[in-house]
Amino acid sequence: MATDNQADDSAKLKILKDALYEEMRQHGSETRLFTQRDLLDLNIIPNQNVMLLVRVVQGLCDDKLLVGTTNHHAGLAWRWRSREEAKKYTSLPNDETVMVYSIIDEAGADGIWNRTIKNKLNMHEAVVKNCIKYLESKGYIASMKNVEHPNKKMYIKATLRPSERATGGPWFTEGELDTAFIQELEGIVFEYIKTKSAYRGTQSQSSLSSSSGALTKAPKKGTILGSDPTSRGIKRSATEISTDDGTPAPSSRTTLNTNNTSKSRAVYLPMPAGYKHYPTVAEIAKFIHDTGITNNTTLSQADIQQLVDVLTYDGLVEPVYSSSSSSNGRRRVRGYRVTRAMKQDTVPFHKRQKEREAGVGLDKPLVVGAEPLTNGLTEAPCGRCPVFELCEEGGPVSPSKCVYFLEWLDLEDAAAAVAPPAGTTVAASVELPP
Repeated sequence: MATDNQADDSAKLKILKDALYEEMRQHGSETRLFTQRDLLDLNIIPNQNVMLLVRVVQGLCDDKLLVGTTNHHAGLAWRWRSREEAKKYTSLPNDETVMVYSIIDEAGADGIWNRTIKNKLNMHEAVVKNCIKYLESKGYIASMKNVEHPNKKMYIKATLRPSERATGGPWFTEGELDTAFIQELEGIVFEYIKTKSAYRGTQSQSSLSSSSGALTKAPKKGTILGSDPTSRGIKRSATEISTDDGTPAPSSRTTLNTNNTSKSRAVYLPMPAGYKHYPTVAEIAKFIHDTGITNNTTLSQADIQQLVDVLTYDGLVEPVYSSSSSSNGRRRVRGYRVTRAMKQDTVPFHKRQKEREAGVGLDKPLVVGAEPLTNGLTEAPCGRCPVFELCEEGGPVSPSKCVYFLEWLDLEDAAAAVAPPAGTTVAASVELPP
């Protein structure tokens, strides 16, 4: 009779285990934690019997179908594990291998360092190596590279994909920062912002030196009425000064010819004040997705925001805030526009790249955006001279014999014409960095 009762209890326990396990799967994912109260509320255990619940839960834990953990809010809790994963645990040869596999499983998609495994489990290094070797041979775990710790040997479950934190997201390829991919996307994003935040126009070349583009008349010189050579140096009143210009004004024909010969160039002009349709990060992300230029790499809005932030930090674009109406009222929208719009290159960045591939424009660096701001000090050789303190007349380096000053002023030919004959000793020159 006792044997029959034990058999009946085992059968009932197995039925309750299967029913509780399936009910847990239907009421939450693998990451949900079930407390004792939650398990009783599933109405699987008869009469809310806590002792029977303990037996059922212990049986599921022995079968590796439940994982016990500690919840900071509710204390002890459990989460379910898939039957396929439970079979892997039950097939492991010893407890040491189970513990190593369990700690790699808990690390998730971030992976874990082999030395961290050794320190957490307080195992001998040889034992940890043997367990890892066995798990790798069975295909349960795999080694991985972490961009945050490139020199550490990391391990992850073979069925998991490394997280973006470990792989670096779309900006890393095989653990290496893909600078070419980043620069290409920066150029595309910048060109999109430039074309959407400025419009093409023309500007007269003569307007660079004169706002009107016409000839500038010289100021009038007053002459003394009935001037006497002996009366020079004597203060006169305004009525004694003539306002006639001593030189005739240029004729309209001369002005017309000047305007006809002036050239115009294409430029980008900034949008007028109050413009509200500057491109947003969401629009840029949609443009990148629709064009398919990233091939199999999927970029989220957060990834595009990182590119736009880099352009902002480099001073190439700037945020512009505007308000728009929606069903929830007015909301603030952040768009972006290029800085120094009139200094931007009218030729797209990708066309400049193709020109360089064809051998055109190799003498100038290819940069995104307008050329950097310069002044006389940064352009002159003195602004970056490493021996500035040694430069003086009669010294080893002097301004009168500085070959780089001649190059900067385009006076090489003139210097060659007055060069001293061969054999004459001249002051040494120091090569400046490019």
